[in-house]
Amino acid sequence: MTTPWGEPVLSRFPEDPRDRLRAWDASDEYLLRHLAGLQPPLSGAVVVVGDRWGALVTALAAHRPTQITDSWLGQEATRANLARNGVEPGTVRLLTTRDAPPERTDVLLVRVPKSLALLEDQLLRLAPSVHADTVVVGTGMVKEIHTSTLKLFERILGPTRTSLAEKKARLIFCTPDPSLGRPPNPWPCRYTLPGDVGPVSGRTVVNHAGVFCADRLDIGTRFFLRHLPAGGGGGRVVDLGCGNGVVGTAMALADPKAEVLFVDESFQAVASAQDTYRANDVSGHAEFRVGDGLTGVPSGSVDLVLNNPPFHSHQATTDATAWRMFTGARRTLRPGGELWVVGNRHLGYHVKLRRLFGNSEVVASDPKFVVLRAVRR
Repeated sequence: MTTPWGEPVLSRFPEDPRDRLRAWDASDEYLLRHLAGLQPPLSGAVVVVGDRWGALVTALAAHRPTQITDSWLGQEATRANLARNGVEPGTVRLLTTRDAPPERTDVLLVRVPKSLALLEDQLLRLAPSVHADTVVVGTGMVKEIHTSTLKLFERILGPTRTSLAEKKARLIFCTPDPSLGRPPNPWPCRYTLPGDVGPVSGRTVVNHAGVFCADRLDIGTRFFLRHLPAGGGGGRVVDLGCGNGVVGTAMALADPKAEVLFVDESFQAVASAQDTYRANDVSGHAEFRVGDGLTGVPSGSVDLVLNNPPFHSHQATTDATAWRMFTGARRTLRPGGELWVVGNRHLGYHVKLRRLFGNSEVVASDPKFVVLRAVRR
């Protein structure tokens, strides 16, 4: 990536030589060009929110910025990119969305996330650290910045305007108003499940900001909950890509003897899963882990993996994440262990499962979704 501060070499995480997606885009470049022309120059405590693969903090490392991210993969990419470009450890402070925000922010840079809820939560958390002279600049591709995005900046921080578009990217300029009366933070959100979703019917879900379908049960998960395997056998169960943890919680309720591992690469998701599990007074053993799928789980140690894989990486449509999840499941399942997957019918997951496992069975289907079962031989 070419920047006013040099040409850092960047990669996504985990690194894959076949992956043609870059670790930055035109919105990162646009923001860095703008910052280089600031008068007075960039100075003070620099906070970068939502830096997807560490491109921004790597380029700005000389300013000792703080990065705040919800993505474990993004944080690992940042560590790798900083090391790749010779940045000394500790130069960039790495925080998650679950950590306490910095006490003072002189420059706030926001890579607009896909989730408006996550943006709302992060701006409300950071607002007390912002003062009248704080430089606030957001960035994103044109298709990512909407009227609702600008209204959110304006409602929480102060008057907001946008730049002209360059290479389909746009900047957001916000002038902080410390006297602004801010609303209370509405996150996390709690709601009650409907009565037709198996063991979790009528139970409570807790969603932190940014977790998929924050205020209701999405139709894919709803379909999955109606067709989960029967409990009662105990064993080790993984809710892989757990989101708010409702699937793993359903299995724990159906089978109190089961040991359930909830895992997701989103810090917000794992916090949601933990709070959902606790809100329902589930007996039994549960573990909550933020990480890259089943990396670190011993081979042949799992009896059942439940998975609703994503098919987007930010704005890109890709099956790379699903493929890593399926291969991880095959490695960690015991002989006779099962992977259960729900997905849109058109994604053709049965082809991948047959290639990996040598088998794939349709458990249930409707015009939109299919639940598949593959057995580790």
